[in-house]
Amino acid sequence: MTHESPYTAIYAVVKQIPAGRVCTYGRIAALAGFPGQARMVGYALHALLGHHDVPWWRVINRVGRISNVYAADEQRARLQAEGVVVNDEYLVDLKRFLWTGDE
Repeated sequence: MTHESPYTAIYAVVKQIPAGRVCTYGRIAALAGFPGQARMVGYALHALLGHHDVPWWRVINRVGRISNVYAADEQRARLQAEGVVVNDEYLVDLKRFLWTGDE
């Protein structure tokens, strides 16, 4: 039996988010097997340190806002390049762009 680290499980879920879609920290936590641990997802993404094989920019908060204060403009640019509309307040329309993992 293998014991997958929480971060590895989180990265596996984030890698499933299709281009042009976003997912919330909380939903990723639940899909990775850690319901209620949205903050852990934030820590895991922060730990990436520039590894871009995990599309970290597709992860936003539960109200649809980019909450990455360190790279908000880069995150918005990456999302917009994929066709995601991000307004001036760094908000994304979740009804239009949310990926739930159920599709």
